[in-house]
Amino acid sequence: TRKRPRPLDIAKELDKVGGIYNAFTDKELMGFWVKVDAKHFDLSCDVVSDMIFNSLFKEKEIEKEKKTIIEEINMYLDTPQTYVLEFWEKLLYGDQPAGWMIAGEKETVKKIVRRDVLNYFKSQFGAKNTIICLVGNFKEKETLPKLKRFFGKFKTTKQPIKKPVVESQKSPQVLIQAKETDQTHLTLGVRAYNLFSPKRYSLAVLANILGGIMSSRLFIEIREKRGMAYYIRTMPENYTDTGYLVTHTGINNKRVEEAIKIILKEYKNLREKKVPEDELKKAKDNIKGHLYLSLETSDAWASYFGIQEILTKKILTPEKECIMIDRVTAEDILKVAKDIFQPKKLNLALIGPFKDKTKF
Repeated sequence: TRKRPRPLDIAKELDKVGGIYNAFTDKELMGFWVKVDAKHFDLSCDVVSDMIFNSLFKEKEIEKEKKTIIEEINMYLDTPQTYVLEFWEKLLYGDQPAGWMIAGEKETVKKIVRRDVLNYFKSQFGAKNTIICLVGNFKEKETLPKLKRFFGKFKTTKQPIKKPVVESQKSPQVLIQAKETDQTHLTLGVRAYNLFSPKRYSLAVLANILGGIMSSRLFIEIREKRGMAYYIRTMPENYTDTGYLVTHTGINNKRVEEAIKIILKEYKNLREKKVPEDELKKAKDNIKGHLYLSLETSDAWASYFGIQEILTKKILTPEKECIMIDRVTAEDILKVAKDIFQPKKLNLALIGPFKDKTKF
């Protein structure tokens, strides 16, 4: 910025008061966050607002940052445990925004010029598209005028329109990346529900039963009984207009097919038999307990409220979310399992020493 012409000038101001700060990009939102002692609130607002409204976007700085992002992409590509989840979404959604890597492709990043950055910035950073979320030790009457002073320069531009996700699948799909690894990292799952679907609560409980905790079905079958994996988890993902459930694990190369069969068997079991009441209660209590534990810090609360507001324009309290989880019945789980666990909805993405996807 003009006031802080070097990256160091920005970082050192927050460093010298013990602040923690970062930026993040996701499939449907981006954000900047700062956490400081309450007495340094004005400083945190000054730094963030200066970056947003007064950044110079120097050509040479953009070129340097492009190199940094390319190294970030290289890091992901060298980490199959992480990258396989991006690979999974590539299989699911293909060549549309939902199927693209968040960091981009190296070839695309190299082609970005200053004009692209400025155009994107102008299209996204408008009053209708921005949320400021504040959590901590402050007095509302004193703080709101300060927020208006620091962040009142947002222009009321047209809100950018998100391209809807296009989905079309009629048979099981497989995507393989051949890589000489000591372990195969795989994702096996199904298309499911978006962020606005009431079924997402049943999906969350179902995922917990399958592979959300150390006493879950897949953790017991894959890791505890057979020692086939160090990590295995099943998780739901809910975007604003799409969603899925996926099991993610790293398996001995020689036992990949065996692991796939076990995962599919557990999917099938949930389609055919109701979950016992004690297992259902355990899953629901775990989700509720984890929700409250995850909200023990002020920055966690800011994310919890801010993300809900920007994606759904509606905020549920943890208490309300727990009520929704408590309402899930064994019958609900059975209905969801019958709906999502169908051959035509199955998808398998894996990274490992395989070239022929026919057997999969």
